[in-house]
Order: sequence, then C-alpha cells, then structure tokens
Amino acid sequence: MENKLKKNEMKALNNVKYNQTIEFKNKPVINGNYSVVGPKEGQGHFGKFFHYVMKNDLFNEKTYEKAEKKMIEKALSGAIHSAGLKPEDIDLFLAGDLLNQIISSSYAARSFDIPYLGLFGACSTMAESLAIGSCFIDGKYFDTVACATVSHFSTAERQFRFPLELGNQRPPTSQWTATASGSTILSLKGQGPRITKATFGKVTDYGISDVNNMGAAMAPSTMSTMVAHFKDTKTKPEDFDLIITGDLGKIGSEILIDLMEDKGYKLGINYCDCGQMIYKEKQKPLMGGSGCGCSASILNSFIINKLRKKEYKKVLFMATGALLSTTATQQGETIPGITHAVVIES
Repeated sequence: MENKLKKNEMKALNNVKYNQTIEFKNKPVINGNYSVVGPKEGQGHFGKFFHYVMKNDLFNEKTYEKAEKKMIEKALSGAIHSAGLKPEDIDLFLAGDLLNQIISSSYAARSFDIPYLGLFGACSTMAESLAIGSCFIDGKYFDTVACATVSHFSTAERQFRFPLELGNQRPPTSQWTATASGSTILSLKGQGPRITKATFGKVTDYGISDVNNMGAAMAPSTMSTMVAHFKDTKTKPEDFDLIITGDLGKIGSEILIDLMEDKGYKLGINYCDCGQMIYKEKQKPLMGGSGCGCSASILNSFIINKLRKKEYKKVLFMATGALLSTTATQQGETIPGITHAVVIES
C-alpha cells in the first residue's frame, strides 16, 4: 500500500503530458523581454511598442548578414538587462534563424559566454525555443534560459528568392520578411506572465511548392497543432483572450479559418496573425509579414506588455514555420510546414 501511494505521489509531481501537449508543474516565468526591428517595421502598427527601432537596415554594419547578427545580440542583451540579470546569470541560450546553418544565432552566441543550443524551426523558432526552454526549467535542469530568434528582409530574400539587385516584381501572394528580432528570458522564479502549456507540432505538407506563397504552405501545420492543443487540453477557441499565429499573412489566415471550421472549430474575433498585422496597408506588404522575427518581436513587445498589465489573461501563441531550403526548392520539392504553440497566462 505504501509503495502504491509513493508511486502516485511521484506521478503527481511529474508533468501532465497529453498526446502532443505538456502542462508544466513548475510554470516558467517570463522575467525579461526585448524587441529590435527595422525602420519599416517601426512604421507599422506596433511601432510604439517595440523597444528599439533601427535607423537603417544595415544597422551601421558592412553587410545585412552582419546586421542580422547584431540584431539578435542586441535583443538578447536587452532581454537580459530587462530581467535585471547579467549574461553570466543565464544557464542556457536557445536560438535560431533563417540563414544557412543558423549563422546569425551561432555567431551571436560566440559573443556570450553562455551554453548554447541552436534550433531550426524556421519562423516557428520563437515558440519552439520557448517550449523547449520551459521543459528545461520545469524539470529544474536550469534556473534561467534565454530564448531568441531573428530575421532580416535583405538576407532572407536573396537567400531564398532573388538577388536584391534585380529588383524583381513580387507576386501578389508573397509576404515581406520582417527585419526584426525578439528575445525572452524564462526563469524558475519571479513575478510576471507564466508559460503553462506547450504543444509540439508535426511536420505537415499539403503539396505547396511556391516559395512566394508561404501562408498556404504553413496553414495546414497550424491547423494540425491547434486541433491537437484543443483536444489534448479539452479547450476551445473562446477559452483564450487571444489566439495569435505567425506568420500566415492574409491568405494563410483565411485558409486556417476554413481548415479549422472543417474540423469543427470556429475562430472568432480573438484570433489574429502577426504577419497580417505588423505592417500598415499603405506600406504595401502584399499578404503581410513573415520571418522568424515577425512573431518574435510582436510577442516580446505588445503581447507580453498586455499580459503584464493583465489586459490579456490567457494567450495561445503559435509560431509557424516553412521548412524549406534552397537545395530542396531547386529539386522541385514541396514545402513542409511546422507549428509549435505555448500558452502564456498572466
């Protein structure tokens, strides 16, 4: 009888795990956050919420790639400072980006004497890093974890699409890669919004091969993760103050709404997409924004600000990624999508 009680006690101490979702017992606290964006993003809807707006896309560097590395360095430094910490207080740094071999994140990690794990989830990296970081903290393997990601219009465009010098006309379905970075500090203790659950997504591919239609490629994976989260946690869309995806853009968001309705879930006015919102219509972003930094910068400015003020009490943050590469695209491969989700509560 005693052994049975001990087993039940141990089970109660562990995470509550569903099919794809983990509910954290030791809920990680968001102790610090910081956002860095380019001038175009600073002129968009969230301009007044971003912590730092660059004066130019080169960020006083010689190349756009060096500017991208500098952006994530500044975002990480800003988040550490906002948490009232020093770099040596960080136990682990989780980061990734869109460039080959995630060089922006890895070269930035070179500047900090912090253990580092490089992640590639494309534009889903912010949610991926938060979910993994939360697991480390919940298990009490680390006390403080830094999560970050970055993207830059000029580096992503010339890597995945066309040389910038050509000035190619953009197709109507295309999105504008955001020049932006965001970083979050997760801690075992502290005051502030907490990450209560995480849902890890599955790679989903509906056969889209157009690199200028990222929203259509990613929407099926978002539907898959969202349905899994609702089923695992026995929740529904109206249980959240905000359900926010990133970065499906206008077309992708409309596809997601249709896909969710087919699954029996109606997304209401509490659903929105970072890519659809980051720019103003007069900026002519076509279907909206994209890139790792799009959702990361909005999360680490506007959303966390609202959570701290308790204007939002429960947010489902879902970062979406297209797992393409230049090599696969040139071989005629279709574009797989991935979406990870975290629940953040004030």
